[in-house]
Amino acid sequence: MAAEPTARQQIADSLKRLEALLGMLPSDAAKDLRGRIATVRTLMVEQRPPALVLVGRRGAGKSSIVNSLLGCKAAELGHVRGQTGRGRWFAVETARGSLSILDTRGIQEGSKPAEQDEAKTPIASILVEISKRAPDVIVFVVRAIDVDSAVDGDLDALQHVVRASDRSHRVIPPIVCAVTHADLLEPKGVRLHVAPGGDTPHPGGDADGGERDEKLEHVTLAERTIEDKIRTRAALAPHLKQAVCVSTYMSFRPDGELRADERWHIDELSRVLYAHLPSEGKAAFARLSQVRGLQDDVATDLTRATAALCAGIAAIPIPIADVLPLTTLQAGLVASIAWVSGRALDAAAVREFLGALGVNVGAAYALREAARALIKFVFPAGGMLVSAGVAFAGTMGLGAAAKAYFVHGQPIETARKIFEDEKRRAGRSPD
Repeated sequence: MAAEPTARQQIADSLKRLEALLGMLPSDAAKDLRGRIATVRTLMVEQRPPALVLVGRRGAGKSSIVNSLLGCKAAELGHVRGQTGRGRWFAVETARGSLSILDTRGIQEGSKPAEQDEAKTPIASILVEISKRAPDVIVFVVRAIDVDSAVDGDLDALQHVVRASDRSHRVIPPIVCAVTHADLLEPKGVRLHVAPGGDTPHPGGDADGGERDEKLEHVTLAERTIEDKIRTRAALAPHLKQAVCVSTYMSFRPDGELRADERWHIDELSRVLYAHLPSEGKAAFARLSQVRGLQDDVATDLTRATAALCAGIAAIPIPIADVLPLTTLQAGLVASIAWVSGRALDAAAVREFLGALGVNVGAAYALREAARALIKFVFPAGGMLVSAGVAFAGTMGLGAAAKAYFVHGQPIETARKIFEDEKRRAGRSPD
C-alpha cells in the first residue's frame, strides 16, 4: 500500500494545482496570486535547517552556545584543550530537528586541538568550509571579559570569514555577536539567571538592589564595547546586527541528563538570530529553540499568509476551483503550527483538532465550499466578495485557534471560542 502523502507534500501539490489554474486568469490577478503562493510555499514547504558559522577564540564558548540554544547536550566541550579540530559543517540532530553548524577551531589557540586538522591554521580550516556553503548568519563569539582584550586577532578572523563568503557566494551574511560568560562580570555574586527576588543574599551586598543593576550596566557596557570594536572595521560594520550578552552554562551527567542550567538571556539571543535568518529557516529555528515568542511569530505569519492566499483563491472566477485547495491549505496551516510548536506533522491529530473545533473537513464541509463556489457562479461580482471574506475569516480563525492550542497550550474549549471570535472579527475587517 502506498504511503499517505505528508502534510507538506499535500500542500505542495495543492500549490502546483493552483499555479496551473493561473493561466485562466487575467494577468494582474494571476501575478497577485503567484506572489501569495510563493509566500506560503516558503513558510510551509521550503523549510530547512538554519546554517550558522561560529567564530571565536578557544574558550569563548562556541560549543556552549549551540547547547544553550537547543537546550540539550548537542556539542562536545573542550574544558582544558581546544576540542574542535578540522573546521566542518555538521548537522546537530535533536528530537525536534537539526541545526547546521560550521564549528571551527578556536582562533588564537595556545595549543593544538584535541582533533587533528589538515589545515595549517584555524583560518584556513574555516575558509575551506565557507567555500562549500553560504552561512545564514555568522555568530561571533567572545567572552564578556575579553571584549577589550587583544580582540583584534578575533576580528581579523571574522573579517576573513566575511570576505570568504562574499568571494565564494557573493553573499555577506548578517553578523550577530554572542558575548558569553556574563556571569563573570562584576559583581560575580549576582546570579543573573535567578529572577529578581530569588537570589540568596551574599556577603557584601544585596542582589535584589543596586548590585544587580550594577551587573546589568556591565553587561550593557560589554555589548557596546564589542559593537564599537566591530564597527571600526569597514568590512564588518555594515553587517553587524547586534551584540547580546549571555550566560550559557549547562552541566550534563554522563548519560546526557541535565544536571544544572544557569542560562541567561538565551531567549534574547534566539530572537536576534531568528530576526536575521532567511524565511525558509525561521520555522525550523523556532521549533528547535522552543522559544514561545518565536513560535507565536511564525504561527501569526503562517496564518496571515495562508488567509490572504485562501481569500485570493476564493475570489477566482472559476466555479468550485477553490474547494480542494482551500481545505488542504487550511488543514496544512494547522499542521504547520502544530509542527512549529514541537509536535509531529500528524494528519490524524489535525483532523481530531478540527473536529473538536466543530470544523467538519468531510462531506458537509465540501458541500459548504461548493455552495460558496455556486454563489460565485450565479452572482459573480458579489459572490466573489462573499466567498473571499468567508475564506479569509475562516482561515484567520483556524490559525488563531491552532496557535492558542498548540503553541500556548490552551484547552480545546478556549481554542474553540478563539476560533469563533477571530472568525467574527476577521469577517468584519479582512486584510
